[in-house]
Amino acid sequence: MNDKARARQASRWLSAQARAVRGPLTAAIGGHAVAGILLIPQAFILARLIDAVAFGHRPAASELGLTGGLLVVFVARALAAVVGAAAADRTGLLVQGRVRRRLLAQVPALGPLWIAARQPGALANTLVDGVKALHAYYADYLPQAALSVIVPGAILAAVFPVDWISGLVFACTAALIPVFMVLLGQGAAAMNQRQWRGMARLSAHFFEVLAGLPVLQAFGVGHAEEKVVTKLSEDYRRSTMRVLRVAFLSSFALEFLSMLSIAMVAVLVGFRLFWGDIGFTAGLAVLLLAPEFYQPLRKLGDAYHARLAAVAAAEDIADIMAEPIATGRGRRGLRPDGAFTVVFEDVTYRYPGASRDALRSVTLRVAPQEHVALIGATGAGKSTLMNLLLGFMPVTAGQIIVAGQRLDELQPEAWRQTLAWVPQRAHLFAGSVADNIALGLHDCPRAAIVAAAERAQARAFIEALPQGFDALVGEGGAGLSGGEVQRIALARAFLRDAPLVILDEPTASLDVESESAVVAALEQLRRGRTMISIAHRLHTVRAADRVIVLEEGRVVDRYSPQQAVVRDTAGWAPPRGAS
Repeated sequence: MNDKARARQASRWLSAQARAVRGPLTAAIGGHAVAGILLIPQAFILARLIDAVAFGHRPAASELGLTGGLLVVFVARALAAVVGAAAADRTGLLVQGRVRRRLLAQVPALGPLWIAARQPGALANTLVDGVKALHAYYADYLPQAALSVIVPGAILAAVFPVDWISGLVFACTAALIPVFMVLLGQGAAAMNQRQWRGMARLSAHFFEVLAGLPVLQAFGVGHAEEKVVTKLSEDYRRSTMRVLRVAFLSSFALEFLSMLSIAMVAVLVGFRLFWGDIGFTAGLAVLLLAPEFYQPLRKLGDAYHARLAAVAAAEDIADIMAEPIATGRGRRGLRPDGAFTVVFEDVTYRYPGASRDALRSVTLRVAPQEHVALIGATGAGKSTLMNLLLGFMPVTAGQIIVAGQRLDELQPEAWRQTLAWVPQRAHLFAGSVADNIALGLHDCPRAAIVAAAERAQARAFIEALPQGFDALVGEGGAGLSGGEVQRIALARAFLRDAPLVILDEPTASLDVESESAVVAALEQLRRGRTMISIAHRLHTVRAADRVIVLEEGRVVDRYSPQQAVVRDTAGWAPPRGAS
């Protein structure tokens, strides 16, 4: 999709969001419109009052009607302006909250694979700054776009019967301002898009540099990355300055055009007052209304840049909202039938943009309480099979049946409550050890957490920490060894007590002592549960009831553990140093 098509899509998306806040948006436009229209009686009352005092030689105190009317108009305008401003701000906040809630629901629903394929910095920039950019569009630009038609139209209707010459000047000069805005806006739109992409690129790169800072320091290339960040920052600074130059230039041009128009009206009114072709009250009222006639148009020019920024941000937001959700369409709960079988029936999957299928017509049945190990060379389809079972992506063809029900018909929450997943490298979040073990389980008793840690061979090292189960760990398990992190992940699995356990060789990259502890914990974990594991180590193959060999997305063999150990299966071999 080209830039123009994406901009049109973003504009349609922005318009769709406006329909959801029609009430407060109408209140914002109505409040400001009332305040603008009340300028008309204010100008005529003020002109009559000045005429009475200056030329009628009457004291202002004698014109109680005019003075009282002027005071009422002042108060009414102030109240209308306050209502309009409050409603406009509420409109922007409502849209921000609504879009942010939808994004926070959409992004997790798209799954970890979709998130992993995106640059974290760019995604964070869209979720934070992108949503923030929408506020000015709904709070400023949309109300001002309506006011630029309502208020000048009302003033024009009031001026024409009094002074058609000034009304004609208003009409002709006002028509030039939108044309001028469009001409400037075409170039400014492209600049705003480039600036937004530059900011996303800078955020993404800076985030990645921070994440990899220990590696950069270890290899002594920190200064090289510093130069890259500096260059990206300088590019973004120049882009911002170009956008600001266009913004200031357009604002100056609109102000200049408005001032020329007001001066033209003032000169014409002045000469005609001198010649006696127009009365003082009418002439003064027209002069008072002239700046107010162009004010909404000038403000629209200023707010137009808020629209450009919102469109640039909405392009990425609309793309995220349009992404198809892998799972979550199902609404059924999982029926506990006591026989937790997993069946792959002619399952095929192809990654978006790939030239061949990652899985091709895979048929596989895992019986209740059976431990099946998947082996195969890199790219054989093992991880794809697991990701399909976890519900991270939808099958292209075929179906997956769990406990007698189609996986795509189940509620994602209900399905994921019935399984435990232990990856190669478990992730711990900043917080206490107990909170990390009880991840996703609310109000979990401390006794259950301790028992799970005991069964996972983790209790001893946890209680040796300064604060035991209340000890704080950093993001990613900072402060703990790899083996300790994996045992906490196993404690999570014990605590969930799920009937299905999915393993991605949790002993990979562990030392001998940690591996032995994890293997002992896995022996306890498999009892009474259905287990599917991706095998890289020989001990995982030996512990399985059945070994499935995958090659180029197909099931090519089924072995007993003893056969798998002694044979070279489809090019698969245990890694060097495997036990």
